[in-house]
Amino acid sequence: MSNHLENNNQYVIFKLENEFYGIPINYVETIEKVLELTRVPNTPDYVKGVINLRGVVVPVVDLRQRFNLKTKAIADESRIIILSIEEVVVGLLVDNSSEVITIMEEAIDSTSNLVNSFEDDYIKGIGKVDDRMIIIVDIPKILGIAMES
Repeated sequence: MSNHLENNNQYVIFKLENEFYGIPINYVETIEKVLELTRVPNTPDYVKGVINLRGVVVPVVDLRQRFNLKTKAIADESRIIILSIEEVVVGLLVDNSSEVITIMEEAIDSTSNLVNSFEDDYIKGIGKVDDRMIIIVDIPKILGIAMES
């Protein structure tokens, strides 16, 4: 099993509102158009439901709700990013996702000194690529998955 080291510096970029976010490509299996979601009772609000992805039932987390952003109707450009982490498969509902970029480690600033209303725990760093700022998210923390060291 891969250990998901981010040594290739490639990130799948997605958008929520007007902000760009990045996920290490090692976690990403595929990016899908939004499929029919089946709501599951007694799950947190940010769990939109489950999808049937080629015979596999995949829970879908709405990152807008997870990050306490205002809700928005699913649009044509909305995507579900399918992740595989520690043998767990999960989908992330985002506004759109269309590119993979390389962000060198030295172009990523730590967020340890940032204080804001966003749950800093979910941010690994801020990447600077040309004139863009990309928020690097900590997938295990967002999903509540303890990573083996």
